[in-house]
Amino acid sequence: MNHPRTGQAGTARLTDLLEIEAPVVLGPFGGVSSVALTAAVSDGGGLGSFGLYGFDAAAIEKTAAALRAATARPFALNLWVPTGTEPTDLSVADFQRYVGILKPYFDQLDLPLPDMPDRYLPDYGEQVAATLAARPAVVSFVFGVPAPEVVEAAHRLGIKVLGTATTVAEAVALEAGGVDAVVASGMESGGHRVSFLAPAGESLVGTFALVPQVADAIHIPVIAAGGIADRRGVAAAFALGADGVQVGTAFLATGESAAVPAYRSLLRSPAAGTTVLTRAMSGRLARGLPNRVTAELEDAALVAPFPIQNWLTGKFRPQAAAAGNTDLMSLWAGQAAPLLRHGTAAEVLAELLAGAP
Repeated sequence: MNHPRTGQAGTARLTDLLEIEAPVVLGPFGGVSSVALTAAVSDGGGLGSFGLYGFDAAAIEKTAAALRAATARPFALNLWVPTGTEPTDLSVADFQRYVGILKPYFDQLDLPLPDMPDRYLPDYGEQVAATLAARPAVVSFVFGVPAPEVVEAAHRLGIKVLGTATTVAEAVALEAGGVDAVVASGMESGGHRVSFLAPAGESLVGTFALVPQVADAIHIPVIAAGGIADRRGVAAAFALGADGVQVGTAFLATGESAAVPAYRSLLRSPAAGTTVLTRAMSGRLARGLPNRVTAELEDAALVAPFPIQNWLTGKFRPQAAAAGNTDLMSLWAGQAAPLLRHGTAAEVLAELLAGAP
């Protein structure tokens, strides 16, 4: 089979599509996205991204306005597609049981135990409407194929649509769903495994295996993600047929990110050489650095389903971050963290672009 997307032609395909200069996309972070980092990547010629997990319409509008004030360049807003497996209700008894499991963490931080909420996430339809109304250059999705009417509405507004795949089948489904480009996310990636056609534990394909298969299977641009932190990873991605790269961990460790200093320090320490796949923090499989919570909640029976677990731990994680208590934080990190060498977004971009064709 021919491999049409290697070298400069592939680079131009993506940069022309997204109207950017550098074929580098900032990975969207749930909870630790920052306006400063998003703007820095966009101003540097790449595509800055901001994760909107948990944001209601008012927060989305405010964030988009802040991004527009910070950069005149294109940026992406990221949404999580509901998978249909999220529980719609939970008994009071079950809620109290899961709260009881987490009680030692609340106690350590001198926090009260949370009351059962009316809902655990903002309405997805409300998020989509607010995101499209904000008119970003790009809207990206994880955990599924956006509905046809969403893709059509985005395109009518001149908004490009990115989808994220962890398998070839997911990439094919995204192309069939009308997205403009696909992020092929290898299992090395930090953060959530965003699989949607098969369980995440059955969709752990490495970047080197995934990207060329996706490049062969679809006709739209492919953005490689996972294990890319320096010029060598970028060069490898393009050699595999990618049109661009998406990088998270290397940018997360920069001074512009919203990660607290204790988190950034861990990313630059020998501890970053070990990552785990865990459901402990959110109820969904994600890659990060091990800590007390991931060790103590290895048993699936102790973890509430997503999004309930994410909501519950979200009631103590901000306090832990403020205190620099990394034992009680989400420490998402990819397997390339030991390669981190740069402290600013501009330095990371320069390093990555040194490997682009």
